[in-house]
Amino acid sequence: MTRPLPLLALALGVGGLIPFIGCTLGATLLTSDLQTRAILALSAYTAVILAFLGGVHWGFALTDGLAERARFGLGVLPSLVGWLGLLVTFLGLPTAGLALMAAGFAGLTVVEFRAMQAGLMPRGYMGLRLGLSVVVITCLVTVCLVRTLGGPVVL
Repeated sequence: MTRPLPLLALALGVGGLIPFIGCTLGATLLTSDLQTRAILALSAYTAVILAFLGGVHWGFALTDGLAERARFGLGVLPSLVGWLGLLVTFLGLPTAGLALMAAGFAGLTVVEFRAMQAGLMPRGYMGLRLGLSVVVITCLVTVCLVRTLGGPVVL
C-alpha cells in the first residue's frame, strides 16, 4: 500500500492530541477534584481513540477484501483494551487503567508496524501513527509516573 496520506488526516491527527495534552497537564498540574476530572477525561478519551484505531483495521479488511480473522480480531482488541482500562479506572485504579491503555497503544503500534512491513498498511498512515502514538504514550506514562511518585506537580 503506497497511497499518500491526505493533509487533512495529518491535521486531524495532530489536532486529536489536544485532549491528550490538555488532560495530561490537568492531571499532573492541578489538585483535588480538577485533577480527578482530568484523569477521568483522559481515560475516557484514550478508550475512545483505542476503539477508533481498531475500527481502522475493520475498514482495511473490508475495503481490501482481506477477510482475515486476525485483521478483524485486531479491529476488536483495541476496543476491549480501552474498555477494560476505563473499567479499571472507574473501579478506583486510574493509574492501572492508564497503564493498561498505554500498553494497548504500544502493542497496537508494534503490530501495525509489522503489518506495514508486510505491505498491509499504508506507509503514510504508519508515519502518522508512530508520531501520534509517541505523544499519546508519553502523556499516559507521564500521568502514571506523577501519580505513582506522589501526586500533582504544583506550580
